[in-house]
Amino acid sequence: MSNLPFFIEVSLSPTLYPFHTLTSAHNAVAVDILRATTAVCAAFCAGCESIVPLTTLEELQPYREQGYLLAAERGGKKLFNAECGNSPTEYLTMDLHGKRIAYSTTNGTRCMLTATDAIHTFVGAFSNISALSDKLTANPQDLVIICSGWENDFSIEDTLFAGALINRLLLSGKYKVHNDAATMALHYWNSLPCDCHSYCQRASHVQRLLRMGCDADIRFAFQMNTTDLVPELIDGVLRTI
Repeated sequence: MSNLPFFIEVSLSPTLYPFHTLTSAHNAVAVDILRATTAVCAAFCAGCESIVPLTTLEELQPYREQGYLLAAERGGKKLFNAECGNSPTEYLTMDLHGKRIAYSTTNGTRCMLTATDAIHTFVGAFSNISALSDKLTANPQDLVIICSGWENDFSIEDTLFAGALINRLLLSGKYKVHNDAATMALHYWNSLPCDCHSYCQRASHVQRLLRMGCDADIRFAFQMNTTDLVPELIDGVLRTI
Protein backbone atom coordinates (compact mmCIF):
# COMPACT_ATOMS: atom_id res chain seq x y z
CA MET A 1 0.00 0.00 0.00
CA SER A 2 2.57 2.51 -1.15
CA ASN A 3 -0.08 5.20 -1.67
CA LEU A 4 -0.87 5.62 2.03
CA PRO A 5 -2.50 7.75 3.23
CA PHE A 6 -5.49 7.80 0.94
CA PHE A 7 -7.57 10.94 0.52
CA ILE A 8 -11.20 11.61 1.46
CA GLU A 9 -13.36 14.21 -0.23
CA VAL A 10 -16.96 15.10 0.59
CA SER A 11 -19.50 16.36 -1.94
CA LEU A 12 -22.27 18.07 0.01
CA SER A 13 -24.79 17.28 -2.74
CA PRO A 14 -24.73 15.13 -5.89
CA THR A 15 -24.61 18.26 -8.04
CA LEU A 16 -21.16 19.03 -6.61
CA TYR A 17 -19.71 15.60 -7.36
CA PRO A 18 -18.62 16.47 -10.94
CA PHE A 19 -16.35 19.09 -9.40
CA HIS A 20 -14.46 16.74 -7.08
CA THR A 21 -10.73 17.36 -7.21
CA LEU A 22 -9.46 13.82 -6.75
CA THR A 23 -8.02 12.79 -10.11
CA SER A 24 -6.95 9.33 -8.97
CA ALA A 25 -8.97 6.14 -9.06
CA HIS A 26 -11.39 6.31 -6.15
CA ASN A 27 -14.33 4.70 -4.42
CA ALA A 28 -17.58 6.45 -3.56
CA VAL A 29 -20.06 6.22 -0.70
CA ALA A 30 -23.62 7.41 -1.35
CA VAL A 31 -25.51 8.57 1.72
CA ASP A 32 -29.13 9.63 2.26
CA ILE A 33 -29.83 9.10 5.94
CA LEU A 34 -33.46 10.25 5.64
CA ARG A 35 -34.22 7.88 4.18
CA ALA A 36 -33.06 6.18 1.00
CA THR A 37 -29.76 4.60 2.05
CA THR A 38 -31.14 3.68 5.47
CA ALA A 39 -34.11 2.05 3.71
CA VAL A 40 -31.83 0.15 1.32
CA CYS A 41 -29.93 -1.31 4.26
CA ALA A 42 -33.24 -2.26 5.92
CA ALA A 43 -34.53 -3.94 2.75
CA PHE A 44 -31.44 -6.12 2.54
CA CYS A 45 -31.86 -6.96 6.24
CA ALA A 46 -35.37 -8.15 5.36
CA GLY A 47 -33.89 -10.56 2.82
CA CYS A 48 -34.05 -8.57 -0.42
CA GLU A 49 -32.04 -10.12 -3.25
CA SER A 50 -31.25 -6.95 -5.21
CA ILE A 51 -32.34 -3.33 -5.71
CA VAL A 52 -32.24 -1.33 -8.93
CA PRO A 53 -31.99 2.41 -8.17
CA LEU A 54 -33.67 4.61 -10.76
CA THR A 55 -33.82 8.36 -11.18
CA THR A 56 -37.25 8.75 -12.81
CA LEU A 57 -40.67 7.28 -12.12
CA GLU A 58 -41.11 6.47 -15.80
CA GLU A 59 -38.32 3.91 -15.53
CA LEU A 60 -40.17 1.86 -12.91
CA GLN A 61 -43.04 0.28 -14.85
CA PRO A 62 -41.02 -2.10 -17.06
CA TYR A 63 -39.56 -3.63 -13.92
CA ARG A 64 -43.01 -4.51 -12.57
CA GLU A 65 -43.55 -6.54 -15.73
CA GLN A 66 -40.36 -8.43 -14.89
CA GLY A 67 -41.62 -9.34 -11.42
CA TYR A 68 -39.95 -6.62 -9.39
CA LEU A 69 -41.60 -4.91 -6.45
CA LEU A 70 -41.85 -1.19 -7.10
CA ALA A 71 -40.64 1.26 -4.46
CA ALA A 72 -41.36 4.91 -5.21
CA GLU A 73 -41.20 8.08 -3.12
CA ARG A 74 -41.44 11.76 -3.87
CA GLY A 75 -41.38 14.52 -1.26
CA GLY A 76 -41.32 11.93 1.53
CA LYS A 77 -44.54 10.20 0.43
CA LYS A 78 -45.02 6.73 -1.03
CA LEU A 79 -46.65 6.89 -4.42
CA PHE A 80 -50.01 5.21 -4.73
CA ASN A 81 -49.04 2.66 -7.40
CA ALA A 82 -45.96 1.32 -5.62
CA GLU A 83 -45.79 -1.64 -3.25
CA CYS A 84 -43.15 0.08 -1.11
CA GLY A 85 -42.00 3.58 -0.31
CA ASN A 86 -38.92 4.92 1.42
CA SER A 87 -39.56 3.76 4.98
CA PRO A 88 -36.87 1.60 6.60
CA THR A 89 -39.21 0.51 9.38
CA GLU A 90 -41.76 -0.62 6.79
CA TYR A 91 -39.17 -2.77 5.04
CA LEU A 92 -38.22 -4.40 8.33
CA THR A 93 -41.82 -5.66 8.73
CA MET A 94 -41.71 -7.36 5.30
CA ASP A 95 -40.40 -10.73 4.19
CA LEU A 96 -38.34 -9.81 1.15
CA HIS A 97 -36.41 -13.05 0.73
CA GLY A 98 -35.84 -13.65 -2.96
CA LYS A 99 -37.49 -10.35 -3.90
CA ARG A 100 -36.08 -7.81 -6.31
CA ILE A 101 -36.97 -4.13 -5.95
CA ALA A 102 -36.97 -1.29 -8.47
CA TYR A 103 -36.50 1.87 -6.45
CA SER A 104 -36.87 5.58 -7.19
CA THR A 105 -36.73 8.37 -4.62
CA THR A 106 -36.58 12.17 -4.55
CA ASN A 107 -32.87 12.45 -3.80
CA GLY A 108 -31.25 9.20 -2.72
CA THR A 109 -31.36 7.04 -5.82
CA ARG A 110 -29.91 9.84 -7.92
CA CYS A 111 -27.11 10.09 -5.39
CA MET A 112 -26.42 6.35 -5.66
CA LEU A 113 -26.07 6.65 -9.43
CA THR A 114 -23.89 9.76 -9.43
CA ALA A 115 -20.36 8.37 -9.24
CA THR A 116 -20.15 6.75 -12.65
CA ASP A 117 -16.35 7.08 -12.60
CA ALA A 118 -15.85 5.38 -9.23
CA ILE A 119 -14.24 1.96 -8.89
CA HIS A 120 -16.84 0.92 -6.32
CA THR A 121 -19.93 2.74 -5.08
CA PHE A 122 -21.14 1.68 -1.64
CA VAL A 123 -24.32 2.59 0.23
CA GLY A 124 -23.71 4.15 3.62
CA ALA A 125 -25.96 4.86 6.60
CA PHE A 126 -25.63 4.98 10.36
CA SER A 127 -27.19 1.51 10.11
CA ASN A 128 -24.02 0.03 8.63
CA ILE A 129 -21.32 2.55 9.52
CA SER A 130 -19.01 0.06 11.29
CA ALA A 131 -19.23 -2.55 8.53
CA LEU A 132 -18.72 0.14 5.91
CA SER A 133 -15.68 1.63 7.62
CA ASP A 134 -14.22 -1.86 8.04
CA LYS A 135 -14.65 -2.50 4.32
CA LEU A 136 -13.09 0.81 3.38
CA THR A 137 -10.07 0.30 5.64
CA ALA A 138 -9.54 -3.33 4.61
CA ASN A 139 -8.98 -2.27 0.99
CA PRO A 140 -8.28 1.46 1.16
CA GLN A 141 -8.63 3.69 -1.85
CA ASP A 142 -9.13 7.40 -2.36
CA LEU A 143 -12.75 8.11 -1.47
CA VAL A 144 -15.54 10.57 -2.22
CA ILE A 145 -18.50 10.63 0.17
CA ILE A 146 -21.56 11.94 -1.66
CA CYS A 147 -24.26 13.48 0.50
CA SER A 148 -27.72 13.31 -1.00
CA GLY A 149 -28.94 16.45 0.73
CA TRP A 150 -32.36 17.74 -0.21
CA GLU A 151 -33.05 18.84 -3.77
CA ASN A 152 -29.42 19.81 -4.43
CA ASP A 153 -28.99 21.60 -1.09
CA PHE A 154 -26.93 20.84 2.03
CA SER A 155 -28.46 18.62 4.72
CA ILE A 156 -27.44 18.36 8.37
CA GLU A 157 -27.96 14.61 8.74
CA ASP A 158 -25.98 13.51 5.66
CA THR A 159 -23.10 15.85 6.51
CA LEU A 160 -22.95 14.53 10.06
CA PHE A 161 -22.80 10.98 8.73
CA ALA A 162 -19.92 11.98 6.46
CA GLY A 163 -18.10 13.37 9.49
CA ALA A 164 -18.76 10.24 11.53
CA LEU A 165 -17.44 8.01 8.76
CA ILE A 166 -14.36 10.20 8.22
CA ASN A 167 -13.63 10.08 11.95
CA ARG A 168 -13.57 6.28 11.86
CA LEU A 169 -11.44 6.16 8.72
CA LEU A 170 -8.87 8.57 10.14
CA LEU A 171 -8.47 6.37 13.21
CA SER A 172 -7.24 3.60 10.92
CA GLY A 173 -4.24 5.73 9.94
CA LYS A 174 -4.90 4.94 6.28
CA TYR A 175 -6.77 8.11 5.29
CA LYS A 176 -6.56 11.88 5.49
CA VAL A 177 -9.02 14.60 4.51
CA HIS A 178 -8.58 16.26 1.13
CA ASN A 179 -11.11 19.09 0.81
CA ASP A 180 -12.77 21.73 2.96
CA ALA A 181 -16.13 19.94 2.95
CA ALA A 182 -14.50 16.86 4.48
CA THR A 183 -12.74 18.98 7.10
CA MET A 184 -16.00 20.76 7.91
CA ALA A 185 -17.98 17.51 8.16
CA LEU A 186 -15.39 16.02 10.52
CA HIS A 187 -15.39 19.12 12.73
CA TYR A 188 -19.21 19.19 12.69
CA TRP A 189 -19.39 15.59 13.90
CA ASN A 190 -16.73 16.04 16.58
CA SER A 191 -18.42 19.21 17.86
CA LEU A 192 -21.89 17.71 18.39
CA PRO A 193 -23.26 19.03 21.68
CA CYS A 194 -25.62 16.08 22.15
CA ASP A 195 -26.59 12.81 20.49
CA CYS A 196 -27.14 12.92 16.74
CA HIS A 197 -30.88 12.18 16.85
CA SER A 198 -31.54 14.99 19.31
CA TYR A 199 -29.37 17.46 17.44
CA CYS A 200 -31.01 16.69 14.10
CA GLN A 201 -34.46 17.57 15.38
CA ARG A 202 -33.71 21.03 13.97
CA ALA A 203 -32.98 19.64 10.49
CA SER A 204 -35.46 20.67 7.82
CA HIS A 205 -36.04 17.13 6.54
CA VAL A 206 -36.59 15.82 10.06
CA GLN A 207 -39.25 18.49 10.51
CA ARG A 208 -40.77 17.57 7.15
CA LEU A 209 -40.94 13.87 8.06
CA LEU A 210 -42.32 14.58 11.54
CA ARG A 211 -45.21 16.40 9.91
CA MET A 212 -45.86 13.22 7.92
CA GLY A 213 -45.87 11.03 11.05
CA CYS A 214 -42.53 9.34 10.33
CA ASP A 215 -41.04 9.56 13.82
CA ALA A 216 -40.22 5.83 13.91
CA ASP A 217 -38.22 6.14 10.69
CA ILE A 218 -36.32 9.13 12.05
CA ARG A 219 -35.39 7.33 15.26
CA PHE A 220 -34.31 4.24 13.36
CA ALA A 221 -32.20 6.23 10.89
CA PHE A 222 -29.94 7.50 13.69
CA GLN A 223 -29.36 4.07 15.26
CA MET A 224 -25.82 2.82 14.77
CA ASN A 225 -24.92 -0.61 13.45
CA THR A 226 -28.25 -2.32 13.00
CA THR A 227 -26.70 -4.37 10.19
CA ASP A 228 -23.32 -5.60 8.99
CA LEU A 229 -24.40 -5.53 5.33
CA VAL A 230 -22.79 -3.10 2.89
CA PRO A 231 -24.73 -2.74 -0.38
CA GLU A 232 -22.64 -2.08 -3.46
CA LEU A 233 -23.75 -0.80 -6.85
CA ILE A 234 -22.55 -3.27 -9.49
CA ASP A 235 -23.60 -2.71 -13.11
CA GLY A 236 -26.51 -0.55 -11.98
CA VAL A 237 -27.80 -3.03 -9.39
CA LEU A 238 -27.38 -2.90 -5.61
CA ARG A 239 -26.31 -6.15 -4.01
CA THR A 240 -24.62 -7.29 -0.82
CA ILE A 241 -21.63 -9.56 -1.39
